[in-house]
Amino acid sequence: MAAGNKWMIDPDDAVMLLIDHQSGLFQLVRDIDQPTLRANAIALAKVARFCKIPTITTASVPDGPNGPLIPEIHQQNPEAVYIPRTGQVNAWDNPPWVEAIEKTGRQTLLIAGTLTSVCMAFPALSAVAAGYKVFCIVDASGNWSKMATDLTIARITQAGAMPIDTFAVLGELMKTWNRPDAMDFAAVMVGLVPPYGALMESYDKAQSVQRDGHETKLDKFEAGRAKK
Repeated sequence: MAAGNKWMIDPDDAVMLLIDHQSGLFQLVRDIDQPTLRANAIALAKVARFCKIPTITTASVPDGPNGPLIPEIHQQNPEAVYIPRTGQVNAWDNPPWVEAIEKTGRQTLLIAGTLTSVCMAFPALSAVAAGYKVFCIVDASGNWSKMATDLTIARITQAGAMPIDTFAVLGELMKTWNRPDAMDFAAVMVGLVPPYGALMESYDKAQSVQRDGHETKLDKFEAGRAKK
């Protein structure tokens, strides 16, 4: 990745913002299945921890119908900071939330939120207006309809935010396979895209054949048949 590429994520300048991933709000999601949405949000929490990216969460009226934050986010990223809200729909309207972001000294915000057109979009638009570089992680932000999501992507893009998917975020944060925790990233990737696991298994088998020889010994089988 070229240094200073404004279109890509610099892990050393990034903050992960996971907004309103709440069990009640998940019941409204119709544009992505809930297990996938949940897995994507958890993957972001894990990878932020790998990369030592400051992670800030918040919840909208968790004592009410929106429900609590899904627990796996803080289980997988114990260093994540939870900032409670006092009724604000837009997390950016909560001064302690903005103060926590400012304290990091970083200018790139990775934002995911349920629901997409409110919990993700409102703070994203506010952050762009405040001068931040913003990436909106769409498949970690469920919504009540595909049309609502399509409209939201158009809106945030026109404002200057960049839509992105979870797998792409993982790749940009990882940057290289030449790192000691590369297999930790790979494990998260397999969790998101199971066929990638099958690819890795096939690769491992090919490597073992080169190292240990063929398991089925077809040459001996063919030789035995020839003697008959």
